[in-house]
Amino acid sequence: MKNKRIPVKSSAGRYTIVCGEGILRDASNEIRKLGKFSRIHIVSSSRVWSAIGKTVQRGLGAKNIHATHLMDDAESAKNLFTLEKLQRSLVRAGIDRHALLIAVGGGVVGDVAGFAASTIQRGISLVQIPTTLISQVDSAVGGKTGVNLPEGKNLVGTFYPARLVLVDSAALKSLPERQYRGGLAEVIKYGVIADAKLFAYLEKNFDAVLSRDPAALAYIIPRSLEIKAQVVSRDERESGLREILNFGHTFGHALETLTHYRVYQHGEAVAWGMMAAALLGHEIHLTPADEVSRIVSLVRRLSPLPPWPNVPPQKIIAAMHADKKTRAGQLRFVLAPKIGKAETHENVPLDTLERVLHFAPHFINPTGKQRRA
Repeated sequence: MKNKRIPVKSSAGRYTIVCGEGILRDASNEIRKLGKFSRIHIVSSSRVWSAIGKTVQRGLGAKNIHATHLMDDAESAKNLFTLEKLQRSLVRAGIDRHALLIAVGGGVVGDVAGFAASTIQRGISLVQIPTTLISQVDSAVGGKTGVNLPEGKNLVGTFYPARLVLVDSAALKSLPERQYRGGLAEVIKYGVIADAKLFAYLEKNFDAVLSRDPAALAYIIPRSLEIKAQVVSRDERESGLREILNFGHTFGHALETLTHYRVYQHGEAVAWGMMAAALLGHEIHLTPADEVSRIVSLVRRLSPLPPWPNVPPQKIIAAMHADKKTRAGQLRFVLAPKIGKAETHENVPLDTLERVLHFAPHFINPTGKQRRA
């Protein structure tokens, strides 16, 4: 992948996403452009650090790293306890307000480390080095940090953009297959909400994408990042346009909450959520049947997915009401009138939503066989 620089606007100033295969080899030069720091602290997980820690150390210069802090990167550990444990580790290591914190890992590491950076010493500089597909194309960009509560996902957090995001597709080589497929759900999402050409590319080249073909990654990663950068640059605080990034997420977050973050990886829950959102769009006479079929068919190619939870629709709806997108008790859903365009809808009839939730478990049989949409 040829190195590409993608600018992002934020309230804290402009920052840059640098993406390309092997970009971590030049990490020290990229960080040097940010200025001088008293110390560099790394936050990662044991699994990630064992896989790419030496690459990061070579790219940064091992002597430049003051301390490495390892945390649990399971979604179930994305909570206030893990945040406090990391903050205390940083304090014990002598962090000061002129330090740089570098998050190396997937979405959980990025969100928790970003939250810590935004609050420790009332805010220190942050660099994101995402190592999973879902973090590379989505969570590392846009400034959202946060942790989960038992009542819902990402209910406590801040907006705190990194000063630099380094996206190295080579880091995906050691990514487990399940995590990679889950990350592709977010790439499909970008096609649905903003780029019919990207969606069509995925339909035609999905086998190459699944095999992590370098040429395919060189197209889908920068294109996804461009879309994310354009959206968050125009709406950093999710007051309007940025809501379209939540296509499938109202359903997906409810599934994660109800299963205590132990059944689904985030992308898997979003995959189920996108199929449900496509059907909901059709049921309110917004999304044409052929577009629903295309969305569902492409998402199904991510299988196997953990099955839909065996809970009544009313319980899922109750979990949805805890979602951050709910306003004045009204559920809000991002729906697609056509592939390449998305918009937010509320006041969805309750009986329509219940009907969708009754059908949703049957998008994919427990055996993995597909049913027609």
